[in-house]
Amino acid sequence: MNDIAGGSLKALVGAALVGADLVGADLVGADLVGADLAGVNRTGGDVVGANLVAADLAGLSLTVNDAPAILHCAPSKRLVYALREDLGLTGTKVGCDAGDCGACTVLLDGRQVCACITPVGQAEGCSVTTVEGLAKDGKLNDLQRAFLKHGAAQCGICTPGMLMAATDLLARNAVPTEADVLDALGGVLCRCTGYRKIVEAVLSLAGVMPAHARIGIALEDVPAGGAVGARLERLDGLAKLTGAEKFGADVVPQGALALRIIRSPHARASFTLGDLDALRNAYPQIEGIITSADVPENSFAVFPTPKDQPVLAGPPAGGGDMGHVRFRGEAVLGLIGAEEAIRAIAESAIPITWTPETARDTSASALAAAEADSSTALHGFAPDNVLCRGRVVKGDVNKALKKSAFTAAGTFRTGHVEHAYIEPEAGYAEVFEQDGKQRIRIFACTQTPYMDKEEVARVLKLAADAVHIVPSAIGGGFGGKLDVSIQPLLAVAAWKMKRAVRIVYTRPESMVSTTKRHPSDIQVTMGCDAEGQLMAVDFHGDFNTGAYASWGSTVANRVPVHASGPYKVGNVKALTRAVYTNNAIAGAFRGFGVPQACIATEALMDDLAEQCGMDRFEFRIKNAIRAGDTTATRQRLETSVGMAACLEALRGAWHNAVGEAARKNGSRSASSGHGHERASAATGGVRSGAEAGRFRYGAGVACMWYGIGNTVIANPSTMTIGLRNTGRFMLYNGAQEIGQGTYTIMPQIAADALGVPVALIDQVHGDTDQTCDAGKSSASRQTFVSGNAAKFASEDLKRQLCDLLGVAHSAVITIVGASLTGRDEGSANGPIEKRIDLSTLPVDARGDIALGRGTFNPPTIALDADGQGVPYATYGFAAQIAEVEVDTALGTVKVLHIHAAHDVGRAVNPTQVEGQIHGGVAQGLGMALMEEYISGRTDNLHDYLVPTIGDVPSITTHLIEDAEPLAPYGAKGVGEPALIATAPAIFGAIRHATGVRITEAPCTPDRLRKLIKEQEK
Repeated sequence: MNDIAGGSLKALVGAALVGADLVGADLVGADLVGADLAGVNRTGGDVVGANLVAADLAGLSLTVNDAPAILHCAPSKRLVYALREDLGLTGTKVGCDAGDCGACTVLLDGRQVCACITPVGQAEGCSVTTVEGLAKDGKLNDLQRAFLKHGAAQCGICTPGMLMAATDLLARNAVPTEADVLDALGGVLCRCTGYRKIVEAVLSLAGVMPAHARIGIALEDVPAGGAVGARLERLDGLAKLTGAEKFGADVVPQGALALRIIRSPHARASFTLGDLDALRNAYPQIEGIITSADVPENSFAVFPTPKDQPVLAGPPAGGGDMGHVRFRGEAVLGLIGAEEAIRAIAESAIPITWTPETARDTSASALAAAEADSSTALHGFAPDNVLCRGRVVKGDVNKALKKSAFTAAGTFRTGHVEHAYIEPEAGYAEVFEQDGKQRIRIFACTQTPYMDKEEVARVLKLAADAVHIVPSAIGGGFGGKLDVSIQPLLAVAAWKMKRAVRIVYTRPESMVSTTKRHPSDIQVTMGCDAEGQLMAVDFHGDFNTGAYASWGSTVANRVPVHASGPYKVGNVKALTRAVYTNNAIAGAFRGFGVPQACIATEALMDDLAEQCGMDRFEFRIKNAIRAGDTTATRQRLETSVGMAACLEALRGAWHNAVGEAARKNGSRSASSGHGHERASAATGGVRSGAEAGRFRYGAGVACMWYGIGNTVIANPSTMTIGLRNTGRFMLYNGAQEIGQGTYTIMPQIAADALGVPVALIDQVHGDTDQTCDAGKSSASRQTFVSGNAAKFASEDLKRQLCDLLGVAHSAVITIVGASLTGRDEGSANGPIEKRIDLSTLPVDARGDIALGRGTFNPPTIALDADGQGVPYATYGFAAQIAEVEVDTALGTVKVLHIHAAHDVGRAVNPTQVEGQIHGGVAQGLGMALMEEYISGRTDNLHDYLVPTIGDVPSITTHLIEDAEPLAPYGAKGVGEPALIATAPAIFGAIRHATGVRITEAPCTPDRLRKLIKEQEK
């Protein structure tokens, strides 16, 4: 070891410095006695795992946000951790730790760099600018304001990186083109926005404003009664744009220990744990170990039954020494201690003996294995490896298919899709005493605080009121943070240690251990009469739910309802199975299986249109479900059925798209999208790539529908809102914000229900000690369900205030300062106006004078054995058109434009609705062309591909507002509907361009090139 001459080596004993490079560390004469060498430098480098701050190192001087800073750390420490840990600048985020996502982007001497792969020594003597340095004197700069006005931030985790990359661009080029913006921001990934509003925001500073762009309205400019429908700027936008918002990894309690989970390297195996006492003796930096023996109730799940997933795999409760794991990445034990110290312990040092077993990783292999020998099933309660079955049967499908003039059939496959939210799971748990009782608090990223509360209480065998969930800001969810993940692990560790314990998943850990979109194997047959009227749909789908149940039953039961598509069909048979396998757990992901089903049915709609000699677009209009029609579950849709309206909004775009494809392809066919289709074996009728040229162009159309909220099961939400004696309202908002906008639209709805400016409303958000259960942020339910609860709560409060004033409930209330006024224009004796000084009134323990309460649970009727009933109170509808360019030589696809028309009932905040559509389109594009999770191969954001800013084309949106009478001001959800039609529209466009039908998602270049070559033979 070099450069430690004269220093005391006593504190180096057992410090694991073997192989550490100390050259240049300048430790000559340093007194290391008592130095903590198991500390901060988590990222390796000159002294692996060592904290040299206590060694009085010579400081590294740099300028950070225009202020001088000295960092006492190893020069190899990564800049992002120096900023976050040493300087407290947590606005710079860590999404991958590998330079893949760009969330950590900062400026180094004015140029953007990834701080997660930049050693802090490289910044010595340089100027570093982070997101915290953009605003001056508490005011957002022009770029931040543009982001706010254009709705360019959703969840906010990528926003600091985007801002820094855009700052770099604008400093070099004040009038960038769109191509310049795409190039400059290409290194920063966003999973929420679809990038288009980010591009708009940056271009607006160059004086470029797309014709469809609409800027937001500041809070103070929204009048009383004018909140719903206003493009109100995000109420949480300021925190997102300045780096002030705190995500799961951004808060570290004083003295907190770290938790590291040891996971299975095998998809299926038995194992035994060795001498853990010997492990602790060998590594005294380990302060605690948790195993299955430390878990009071070692099972959890999202539904009451089956509770099939252990917190930590281990021997069965009945005894025995052998544990069993069911998927690669399953948690086995946890190490607790200083983070860098426990991270430095090699996995080979952990005393686990593995006995790998034959894994069943596909639905087909799991079903076949269980049929051959049920003793090999993953779970004893499911001897056939089937978690559950879904069923919807209406009419006589076989008879209708025989009578059909035309039939089409196909087999379709989709793979695992990773949520790829930019924020890996993170948070902490701490035990505290309140009113003489021990409680546990968990601060973590979650889409469902109350479910976390229930499951943690169950795992620890505590009363529910002993658990306090405080949601952090959430850096993307999409269903992946709907499952409990880190919460029970943190709870067990903190309860055992009686100290705060935190965890931050690495990117590979997040990807290997958390849920995915269900892979599917689908067979469909559809038939229509000679005039093109649909007669029958026969659908069967197997959905690979992985090792544990998660949301598999929801997928299996939702898909049959939607399997016939948004069309009027007299005869439907839709059967599904959720199948246990030794693969990644499949859970909730934006659509709950409907996107997979839509790929299959929309492809067959194109088949039938071709056989009928009809334009694909017109075929869909002919069959579109309308008000008064009944669904496959015999539910009659009376109102808010905007399917046909969505298609009509796109009619012009369709003819233009098909005509433009024909022109580019050199075709003489008409712009109808048909005419020449019988010239080939598939819709589009285009000659092969070899005959017609390398680049081919196509247009595709797809439709979708989606039941808003949970399928049949109870779906309630409760909200409360109070009035303070200061004249301000407090909304206790339990509708979790995951980027979709509940933090903004709930106050918009509440304000209009009260008849006051939205600027008067403050809010508490998500905290289970302060808010009621508003249900899960999933199933596109919050606007409809929690929006109604917020509306009803506000109406209840208004009635109480009118009673307090002594005016009719129809009176208009106004508040100026602490003065409440009610004016009743409808009094028989003429206008009446009464006023109260709120500052003189008593308040409750929370400071409220009065509290309004509202609850809403959508009306449904349970499905019978054939799936007949009312599974949802309302539905969203959409049509999308995709225009593509296909390079037939390489098999690559470039999406040129997406046109999206969505029936949203009422757009509470049009900017946020558009943003949801853009983000859904981007994820649909990824599902169509590039995203496929393969455990052990794509456990990072380098090998797992998601759309970048250059992959997402222009998106033209049409908001169809066919109001839903049951909904708050007519509004329905759009989060999941935004995604569903995109992939099938793209596949239809590829087929139009090349003549090949896509039956497997994603349509990667190798798969498409293979299909094209087969067609050319």
